[in-house]
Parts: sequence; C-alpha cells; structure tokens
Amino acid sequence: MPANSRLAWLLNDVAGKRLLAVVLAITVLVPILNLAVPADSFFHVPTYWVSLLGKYLCFALLALAVDLIWGYCGILSLGHGAFFALGGYAMGMYLMRQIGDRGVYGNPLLPDFMVFLNWQELPWYWYGFDNFAFAMLMVLLVPGILAFVFGWLTFRSRVTGVYLSIITQAMTYALMLAFFQNDMGFGGNNGLTDFKDILGFNLHADNTKVALYVLSGVALMIGYLLCRFVVSSKLGRVLVSIRDAESRTRFVGYRVEHYKLFVFVLSAMLAGVAGALYVPQVGIINPGEFSPINSIEIIIWVAVGGRGLLYGAVIGAILVNYGKTYFTGAFPEVWLFMLGGLFVVSTLFLPQGVVGVVQQWKQKRAERKAFKQVTPSASPQAKPDSSTAAVETAS
Repeated sequence: MPANSRLAWLLNDVAGKRLLAVVLAITVLVPILNLAVPADSFFHVPTYWVSLLGKYLCFALLALAVDLIWGYCGILSLGHGAFFALGGYAMGMYLMRQIGDRGVYGNPLLPDFMVFLNWQELPWYWYGFDNFAFAMLMVLLVPGILAFVFGWLTFRSRVTGVYLSIITQAMTYALMLAFFQNDMGFGGNNGLTDFKDILGFNLHADNTKVALYVLSGVALMIGYLLCRFVVSSKLGRVLVSIRDAESRTRFVGYRVEHYKLFVFVLSAMLAGVAGALYVPQVGIINPGEFSPINSIEIIIWVAVGGRGLLYGAVIGAILVNYGKTYFTGAFPEVWLFMLGGLFVVSTLFLPQGVVGVVQQWKQKRAERKAFKQVTPSASPQAKPDSSTAAVETAS
C-alpha cells in the first residue's frame, strides 16, 4: 500500500495540519522567547504567560476528548470534569509523596494534611505513588476504569440522550461530595497543594515550567493525531453512524454499545492526561475541579469552536479560556452571565461554532467567485438577412 494512502487521514485534513503547525510553532517559540530573550525586551514572554498558555493547552486537550465522543458519537457527557480531576489527583498524589520531610510537620511519609488530621499511617491507596511510572499509569487507569464501569452499565442499558447527560452529571457531583470529605484521604476541601518538585526538578523554576508547557503542547498534538486517526478510520465511520442513526446501526448488526464504550474510555483517558499536565502548572488540585459547572464549561468550549471537527474544539477552548482570563479580571461579577449568554448565542445562531461560520463564509465567497467566472457575457443579437426579411415581408 502506498505511503500516501496510509497517511490519507492526515494529508486530507488541511485545517488540522494548519492547527498542528500553529501549536508546534508556539510550543517552540514561547520557550525561546521566555528563556533566551532578555526580560526587558519587548519580545520576552513572562513565565506567568508560559504557565497560563500551558493551562490553555491542557484545556484544549480536554475539549478534544469531549469532541471525540460528542461530535462524532453523539454522547453528550456532562461528567468529563471528573475524569480530568481524577487524572489531576493521581499526579497530585505523586507530587505530595515527593515532598517527604520538607513539609510543615516534617513527616517523611505522611502528607501535612494527614498529620494535621492525626492519621497514623498512609492509606493503602497511596502506596506506589512515590514512583513516577506508577503514578502515570494511574493517570490513565483510574479515569479509564471508571469510564469503563460507568459506560458498561449505561450503554448496555441503552441509556442515551438527556438521560445519559444527567447521569454523567450526577456521577461527577457524587465524586465532588466524596472528595470533600476529610476521611477520604485526599485533603478534603483544601485538596492537594504545596508541591515542591517533579522528577527532582524544582516546580517553581522557570526551566521546569517551560518543560511542562512543552509537554502540554506535545500532548495536545499527539492527542489530536490520535483522535483524527480514530475518526478517519472505519471505526470513526461507525461512530458517526451511531450518532446519526443508532437504531439503524444496531439493526445492521453492529454492537453499538461496544463502539460507544471504547470511545468513551479513550476520551476519559485523554481527559486524565490533560488533568495530570494541568496540576503541576497551577500548583493545586481540589474537589472544586469535580464541580458540574466545570463539565458544562467544557461543552461550551466545544460548542463555541464547532463540534465534530476536532480542531474546532481546540480553538474554542483557547478562545473561551482567554476570554475568561480577561473578563474575570475586568468584570468578575458578570462572567458567569456572559458564559451562559455565549452558550445560548452559540446554540441559536452559531450551531456549527466559530469555525463553522468561517467555513460558510469561505464557501459562499467561493461560490460567488465561481458564479461570476462561468456566467457568459450577453452577446449582441444577430441582424436578420435582408433576403430573408424581404421574403417574410412579401408573405
């Protein structure tokens, strides 16, 4: 098989290639402008912006995970914030174990919050998190196993539509209430914080923050390629068929629940990776990340950018979160109202998102241009022959 045919899923994705080029460019340029350019230069990128852009890239990966199931399989999940938070907690547990005796209470084994709550020994589910490889495995397995169990029960029961959305929201709300409890062993209301280092590198050093930013950009590019490969394959065509006509797809012999379960688990694992990259860059993880409003915000990111496109979800996540950064500082009292209004406007007037509007404009412009080119100019009418005119007059 020719190489071009094997890579057709990527070569035919013109907009996706442009997005990857932009992500690659900022992944390379921002660290250079931060580390190599003097701080007093106009082109210097402050470390604050490096961490902020890294957070945006994590959110873009999370939006990508949601678009994979919502845009291509029709599963509107309002619980992906839970998978994001679980991946973040797995990373946070590793970072807490790295503190050792440098904590406030100087206990080499127990985190500070456990010493404060008079815990005598480390809970069994904290074992192994002093190892980075084990922690990264849990970043994938914990969200993946939860998604597998949840999806197996719901998809086999043929729960769909708004009922599935409500159940996913109930799941993340239940997890939020559980993680708020001090006796759960995850820091209660305060969560996990005061991280020191990762793999021996100081988390507060500029070089470490730049490295985490680069890893976020690489993870986003890999996540996009993985999602594009899935949706461009035969599996992706079946997913679209399930989205558009689930009953017909089941009638022709496809085990619909198996396809939905696979893509749901894959999406949850991508969300877990996004959460794991997010935590060391912001320095904290707490039960607030399980809040249902966070999961709803993710849906808004995808809707604003344009669902069912993959690159639309990435663009929407970055645009909305940049707006959130600006407006929560300039108009903190009205941000939530603006966010709700944005979702209403997107639903009513921008059903295909910002990317869809741009595509429609380009299509109409191309059609007008083509119409002008093929429309023939009006030709002058031929004068009648004099002999013919005479004959007609005589008759």
